[in-house]
Amino acid sequence: MDLNNWFEKGLTPEQYIEKMSTHQENLLHVLKRFHLSGDEAPLMNKLREANWRTIVITEDWCGDAMMNVPILLALAKAADMDVRMLHRDENLELIDHYLTNGTSRSIPIFIFIDEEGEEQAVWGPRAPAVQEMVTNYRSSLPPREHADFDEKSREMMSKLTESYRTDEALWQEVYSSLKTTITERLY
Repeated sequence: MDLNNWFEKGLTPEQYIEKMSTHQENLLHVLKRFHLSGDEAPLMNKLREANWRTIVITEDWCGDAMMNVPILLALAKAADMDVRMLHRDENLELIDHYLTNGTSRSIPIFIFIDEEGEEQAVWGPRAPAVQEMVTNYRSSLPPREHADFDEKSREMMSKLTESYRTDEALWQEVYSSLKTTITERLY
């Protein structure tokens, strides 16, 4: 699979954000407020030297993408890394190479590639601490057959969205997880 072709096919982050119909305001909220933690110059310099680019498989309705994409964009800006966005539902052939647990088309997925288009690292769809939080929320839901399931599920999604939008500790968990994935491949 030629990842260079997929990269070239993608939207710039600006094009993607401009066309968003869901979560645009929330994504911009996180993007405006998230800042890299600590002294990141060594990592940013190493990323610049590696000259990686990133393909993001996403959809604008996805709450995880709403939180994770701005964090990636902050990292990419600091490292002068080009990013291209692809809609999952229009690119099933690509997402099917990056299934979560071998079965799920979960997003976002960040595919880091080198100049030749070779995959260097993959991250997503969630940081482990965020996954644990989501699992805990879901465990409190009634069974799917229960009359209150839909209502409780909507309430849970609303709580998650608000946490993703405002909880800076979650943002740092995402950044830490992303940074770990990248540094494992760079060093």
